[in-house]
Amino acid sequence: MKATAVIVLVVLVLLVVVALVKTVKVIPQASAAIVERFGRYTRTLHAGLNILVPFIDRIRQMIDLREQVVPFPPQPVITEDNLVVQIDTVIYFQVTDPRAATYEIANYIQAIEQLTITTLRNIIGGMDLEQTLTSREEINAGLRGVLDEATGRWGIRVNRVELKAIEPPPSIQDSMEKQMRAERDKRAAILTAEGHQRSQVLTAEGDKEAAVLRAEGERQAAVIRAEGEASAIATVFEAIHTGEVDNKLLAYQYLQMLPKIAEGSSNKLWILPSEVTRALEGIGEAVGNLSPNGSGPTHRLPQIPVEEEPAWPGSATQAPPPATPLRKAGLGNGASSTAPATPPPADPPRRITPPAGGVEPPHIERGHRPPR
Repeated sequence: MKATAVIVLVVLVLLVVVALVKTVKVIPQASAAIVERFGRYTRTLHAGLNILVPFIDRIRQMIDLREQVVPFPPQPVITEDNLVVQIDTVIYFQVTDPRAATYEIANYIQAIEQLTITTLRNIIGGMDLEQTLTSREEINAGLRGVLDEATGRWGIRVNRVELKAIEPPPSIQDSMEKQMRAERDKRAAILTAEGHQRSQVLTAEGDKEAAVLRAEGERQAAVIRAEGEASAIATVFEAIHTGEVDNKLLAYQYLQMLPKIAEGSSNKLWILPSEVTRALEGIGEAVGNLSPNGSGPTHRLPQIPVEEEPAWPGSATQAPPPATPLRKAGLGNGASSTAPATPPPADPPRRITPPAGGVEPPHIERGHRPPR
């Protein structure tokens, strides 16, 4: 009897423990439990301690109320220009109604995946490849709108839809890489050309400024040089008028300039001007006046020997005129000086040896330059 009583007591204790376990149910945070009584939905248990009727109420399913992220495998999608692209999508959703998520649809994750694929094909089918690659925001917004509207009656809210990857066919990828490479080369060439153009512009501006500055410097130098020459001429002119220079000094200066006239390796012919004799006469008078005690030896004017040239065939030879004798001209102070008795005769014309070929050049008078 005692053994039977002990067994019955143990069974009762086990039943009490099982009943307590069945009665008390703790639901974690951000979760919900669907309670059924005799197979029928009665209520939804939320986070915390909950009491159930043992052996009558049962929990059918625990629902996670947190936002969930579900990636879907790549799906082939045909674009408007008949290109097949592989698109990976990621869905962010959250269960807002555990009862609807349990009883309105059998598997809401699979339903969301299939709905995403069909909606994506519908949207991508109206775009070409370029629009597909550059319109991700538009595609995401379209997917989210369609999925949120369809899953609302399932007690699910789609928060975000993202296209993780869009992979065109390999041939299209090669073409795109070539196009991008050509575009980069084009941009590099444009940048190089712009840099070269900018360099040439800067160089031209620098040359322009340098030429302007150089011309300005030359202009200022010319002005200063002209001012210096003008000042020198004014000083010389003033000195001449102040010192009362006579013709003798001017004749001496004139004779000093004659060697400079004959300078130069290109001078083949030297024309003696007619004023040379007058300059020599002035020098002779000046030298005669410089004799001591007011009397000096008789001086003769230096005569410039003129070389006689042979006459050309068929031309008359002109004999030089006889030299005019000079006589002494007495001065008031008793000094004697040589002076011509008569005016000096005109200089005989000089003749030039004819060049090869027998062509006779025209006569060239002394003091005249032949035309070139």
